[in-house]
Amino acid sequence: MKTTIKSLASAIAVSTALMGAGYASADIKIGIAGPMTGPVAQYGDMQFSGTRMAIERINAAGGVLGEKLVGVEVDDVCDPKQAVTVANRLVNQGVQFVVGHLCSSSTQPASDIYEDEGILMITPASTSPEITERGYELVFRTIGLDSMQGPVAGNHIASKNPDAVAVIHDKQQYGEGIATAVRDTLKEAGVEVALFEGITAGDKDFSSLITKLKQADVDYVYFGGYHPELGLILRQARQANLDAVFMGPEGVGNNDINTIAGEAAEGLLVTLPPSFDEKAETKTWSMLLPARTKTPPGRLSLPPTRPYS
Repeated sequence: MKTTIKSLASAIAVSTALMGAGYASADIKIGIAGPMTGPVAQYGDMQFSGTRMAIERINAAGGVLGEKLVGVEVDDVCDPKQAVTVANRLVNQGVQFVVGHLCSSSTQPASDIYEDEGILMITPASTSPEITERGYELVFRTIGLDSMQGPVAGNHIASKNPDAVAVIHDKQQYGEGIATAVRDTLKEAGVEVALFEGITAGDKDFSSLITKLKQADVDYVYFGGYHPELGLILRQARQANLDAVFMGPEGVGNNDINTIAGEAAEGLLVTLPPSFDEKAETKTWSMLLPARTKTPPGRLSLPPTRPYS
C-alpha cells in the first residue's frame, strides 16, 4: 500500500512539475468521477472510499510538492451524457487529475474531454479495450480488459462441453464488449452459440428472452452487464423452469444480486479478481479501509493485482 501511495504521489508530483509552477502554488484538485447514485452506485462507493483514503494518507505524509490534495467528487450515474456534463464541470473547477470514471460507456466520452484539456485520468474499473486503443497519452487504467476476462469465461464454459450456449448483453459498451469476447472465444473452441442478443438496461420483464432461451435449448447462458438485470433474468428463468447454468463478469458479482434473484442466484458463476484481503501487498489497506468506512473493502477501492480468474 505504501508503494502504491508513493507511486501515486510521485506521478502527481512529476505531472504537476511538467504542467508548470502555477499549479504548485495552491491545493491540487483531484476529481473523483463515478456513480454516487443509480443502479451500480455500490461500485462507485468502492471507488470513492478508496480514493478518499489515498488522498488522506498522501496528505498525512506531507502532500505533493508541499501542497495538499483536495478531492472534487462528481456523480455521473454511469450515464454517458451525465459523464460529459460532470467532466466539463471538473474542467471548469480547475481539476488537473481524475480518478474515474467507472463504467466504460461513461469513461470513453469523458476521456475525450480530459485528453483535450490536458487532464490525466486513471479509471479503476472501465474494462473496454477501446478506451486505451485510441493512442491517448493521458488515459490510464488499473484493471484488466474485456479481451482478458472474456476468454477466461469462454474457455471455462467450453471446458464443460455444453450443447448450446446463449450469450446475452445489455447493449452497453462494457456488457456488449465482454459478451462479444466470450462469444468469439466459444466459437474458436467450436462451441455452438445458439443466441447472441441484447436486452435493454433497466428493463423488468424478460419473459420473451427466456422463451427464446428455452426454444434454443441452451445449457449455458452468459450475461454481459450488471447485476440488476441479471438478477431479474435469473428469478424469471427459475420461475419458467429454465434449466441452464448462468455466468457473468465482475459487474454481477455482488450481494445485491442475491436480494434480487433470491434462491435463483444459486449456482451463478462469476469471474472476479482474487480476494484482496488475502494478498500480502494489499492486506494493510484491506484492514484500514473497513475501520474508516465501516464496510468491507471492495475490489475497486484497493490497489490492482492479477486481473481475473
